[in-house]
Amino acid sequence: MNKASLVDAVNQVLGSTKVQAEEVVDTVFGTITKALSQGDEVAIAGLGKFTVKMRKARDARNPKTGETVKVPAMKVPKFSAAKALKDAVK
Repeated sequence: MNKASLVDAVNQVLGSTKVQAEEVVDTVFGTITKALSQGDEVAIAGLGKFTVKMRKARDARNPKTGETVKVPAMKVPKFSAAKALKDAVK
């Protein structure tokens, strides 16, 4: 499933235009992104929890040249699936 098929599913439930359904999907994604960028976590019951994790600095190797490259510490998004989602996928 991609964003377009998600918009179609929302459109069928709302019975509105595709433009309005896409605005709903964009608003949900934008709100989650904004919350994570501010360091907050987003928990959606039955789906899971989005958090921000700090990845420490490390040394990596360029596979093409074999040269060692320093990768700086950075924040990365993390998703933990809820039990209900895990059970549904089984």
